[in-house]
Parts: sequence; C-alpha cells; structure tokens
Amino acid sequence: MSSIEIYKHNKEERIARTWGTTAPGLPYVEETITNSGNWLVGGDLEVLQPIKYHDGLDQYRLSPAQLRKIFEEKQADAVFAFQLRNPVHNGHALLMTDTRRRLLEMGYKNPILLLHPLGGYTKADDVPLEWRMKQHEKVLEEGVLDPESTVVAIFPSPMHYAGPTEVQWHAKARINAGADFYIVGRDPAGMGHPTQKRDLYDPDHGKLVLSMAPGLERLNILPFRVAAYDKSQGRMAFFDPSRAEDFLFISGTKMRNFAKTGVNPPEGFMCPGGWQVLVDYYQSLSSNSNGSLTKEQPKEPVAV
Repeated sequence: MSSIEIYKHNKEERIARTWGTTAPGLPYVEETITNSGNWLVGGDLEVLQPIKYHDGLDQYRLSPAQLRKIFEEKQADAVFAFQLRNPVHNGHALLMTDTRRRLLEMGYKNPILLLHPLGGYTKADDVPLEWRMKQHEKVLEEGVLDPESTVVAIFPSPMHYAGPTEVQWHAKARINAGADFYIVGRDPAGMGHPTQKRDLYDPDHGKLVLSMAPGLERLNILPFRVAAYDKSQGRMAFFDPSRAEDFLFISGTKMRNFAKTGVNPPEGFMCPGGWQVLVDYYQSLSSNSNGSLTKEQPKEPVAV
C-alpha cells in the first residue's frame, strides 16, 4: 500500500449511511464493524500475487480480467450475471434460462450466463460456500443449467445485507467482470428487519436505485418475474396471480428447514443431486459429541 491515508472510524455514521438504520442485530455490523478499531487506513494497493485459499475452490476464484478473457474465448456477444447466496433451485434456473431465451429473441447469438455466487461472509444460517459450490456443480451436471453457456465463478465480496446501497456495488462489480445484463429480483441484498417483523427495505427499492444510479448506464437491468412452485404442473413456473391458489412459495428459510428435518421438497423444486448435497450438509451438522453422525428419521414428502 502506498499514498497512505488514515481516517477516523466513525462507526455510527458508517452504519447509518450504509444500512439506513442503526438498529441492533445487523449481521455484518456485529461481525465486522462493532468490535473493529477506531481508525481506518486507505491508499493505493499493488497486488503482488493472487490470494489462494487452498480450500479446493480456488479454480472458481476468477479475477475480472480472467472472466473477460473466458467470455472472449467463448465468443459471447452478451453476458448476463446472476448473483445468489443460496443453493440454486429450479425457480432460479427458470429465471436464468428464460433470460437467455429473451436475449436470443433480442438478436444475440451467444449469450453467456455468469453464475456468480457470493463467496465472502454470510449469516450463520446461510449454507456455507463449500456446500453451495457442490450444489451448483450438481445443477450443471444434471443439465438444469447448460454447462456450455454458463460460467461459474466465486464473487469474493462479503454479504452486508445492506439492500439498495449494497446492490449498487454488486452491479458495478459485474460491469468490471464483463457483464452487459444484470438480473435483479425482489429485495436484492435485503433481509428481515433485525428487531421488527417486516422487511428491512422496501422490496422494490433496490431495482429503483439501480435504474438511476450513476455509473450503471452501461449495464442493462433485467427485473425478473416471480417464480414459485406450480402445484398444477408439478414444477417451478412464473407466478400467475389469476390462479394464485395453484402456487406454493418456498422461501430460502423454508428450503433450509426441509433439508434440516429430512422433509423432501415437492418434486421439481430442485434437481435430486443438488438436494442431496443440502441434505448431506445439514446431516453433517447433526454430529454428536463423539463426532459420529446422528441421522434423522426420513419423513414423508411434503403435501402440496
């Protein structure tokens, strides 16, 4: 680091400006900011060599320059990015495959998907990166996403859960990685309020901010339609308000609870291999004090 500058760490201002609240219980605040020091150091950074984690996932940690080179080698004429911090279910896959269909209809010949899962800090109840990457591998192996038109790479940023402020960082980082289009859904980078029973941010605020944020003019924002489990068809589909009773919404929390308790999700919710990865992860958490695995009794599939 050169041209070093030192700043007073005004934590209250940083928290208030980033999250729009100073309510207690914000995950990243408690993890990183609250107990950090009172001074911040900045300056110009020179990278001497790439950081290696030696965790079996370094092949996925691709720099923006490496990603742009891959897209060039694949002769991509459009790159669309999808970020997630959860396992990929068939609703996510529907959004991604439908986006590629829309780009083909717009005249692009070879749109490439950048599946860019978040690789830094996440909340304790989120599935760890190692297991999410195993699950993503199964999604590609089983053809839920096309391996030829998909590039999987780890986005190394921590998750702040800072809603409209954070989603601008997410979008601008993908421009640097070569993306032309960015898929944005409901309440991007949001979470439940830490002390009240409501969303911390307005669900549409993130999409609104992206449509007007300086520096994002080169990125095409693609709001996606809501996907849910269509009980009448036995698969994930775009939600149709005219027959709302046919749809079952399976949140990330509900999905995790299914896997924890051994309840199978409805058939067509997630590819079998990907679901087994989640089951294996939650069973690994059921170790007793002797280190042996305590398996739960299998339960009947959930009725839908």
